[in-house]
Amino acid sequence: MDSGRSERAVPTAVKILVAGGFGAGKTTLVGAVSEIRPLQTEESLTSAGVGTDDVTGVEGKSTTTVAMDFGRITIGSQVVVYLFGTPGQDRFWFLWDELAVGAVVLADTRRLADCFASIDYFERRGTPFVVAVNCFDDAVSYAEGEVREALDLDGRVPLLLCDARDRGSAKAVLIGLVEHVLSLTRA
Repeated sequence: MDSGRSERAVPTAVKILVAGGFGAGKTTLVGAVSEIRPLQTEESLTSAGVGTDDVTGVEGKSTTTVAMDFGRITIGSQVVVYLFGTPGQDRFWFLWDELAVGAVVLADTRRLADCFASIDYFERRGTPFVVAVNCFDDAVSYAEGEVREALDLDGRVPLLLCDARDRGSAKAVLIGLVEHVLSLTRA
């Protein structure tokens, strides 16, 4: 190679969904870890959502994701992770199909039942996922075994604790997912 140019490896693109219940912190996690200004599709909650969007436990929430949030993070020089934060309501699930190699199900222990549907969705489709418990300041802390039992979570699915507001914590969740996906491909 005497052209004077060095060869550059093309990074691998990895698409990851960030799913979970309404108000679990998905937009916050994407924003905390993204190296670019994230595209956020937040809109104000209006009276049109009364009776449709249950705000029990998150009464202070004033916005909701109406399409997909998007962020990006580069890991080393070899991997570019594209993050897609999904709306928490099940009427938007059609957006999830065929999108990603893996998913993060963000769980809020104040509203744990809200993530059941996301877990079921990924289990049925065989999509690798991790469950990340977003540790809200006002939420009760539970032992890992208690959360696993409450979610009826398969022992092979990683259960992680995080603070979706913290870049390092959010990044650790993404690394945990990538490691989980890689372990499944090597098995």
